[in-house]
Amino acid sequence: MGWGQVLLRHSTSCRRGPGKIYPCLQIFGRIPWLNGGNVQLLDKLDRRILAELQRDASQSLGQLAEKLGASKTPIWNRVRRLRSEGVIGVPVVIIDPEKLGFDACFFVLIRISEHEAEWQEKFLQILKERPEVLEAHRLAGDIDYILKVRVENARAYDAFYQALIAEVKLFNVSALLSMEEIKSTTQIAFEP
Repeated sequence: MGWGQVLLRHSTSCRRGPGKIYPCLQIFGRIPWLNGGNVQLLDKLDRRILAELQRDASQSLGQLAEKLGASKTPIWNRVRRLRSEGVIGVPVVIIDPEKLGFDACFFVLIRISEHEAEWQEKFLQILKERPEVLEAHRLAGDIDYILKVRVENARAYDAFYQALIAEVKLFNVSALLSMEEIKSTTQIAFEP
């Protein structure tokens, strides 16, 4: 079943809330995205727009419309809708960190012993405030968090590490230095 082939069926056996039964929409095939609880299906043109913008968000509306074989107005309306509904985020410029002197990329594995909400809020706030942290993920398994940290060199990483452990109690921290970046992309793979 392709992206455009989604089968919908109403069911009367969906429960929501204590003792309440509402009709439920069952979706078979690709799962569409949800917007405030409303099911929104992306058609082929929406997906083609997203694929093109992921490839190059700097292209003009005219270039985009020409590549997609449509006029500017419907393309612009769809882009605005996709932005307003949160499918498209804020456009950014991707910078080569090594050209700015940020040669070291560390993956930091963190195990914690604290699981209280107050500790977690403090820890997450610290991560959000640290510009060296490019990505932070909470994990399932033996490791609780993984961070992607970009710094100038090992000394800069050590300064980051010392500041982090001074601000929040951590059970175990291990760092892995990336020797070579094999692949890095922001593009989500989907069938246009």
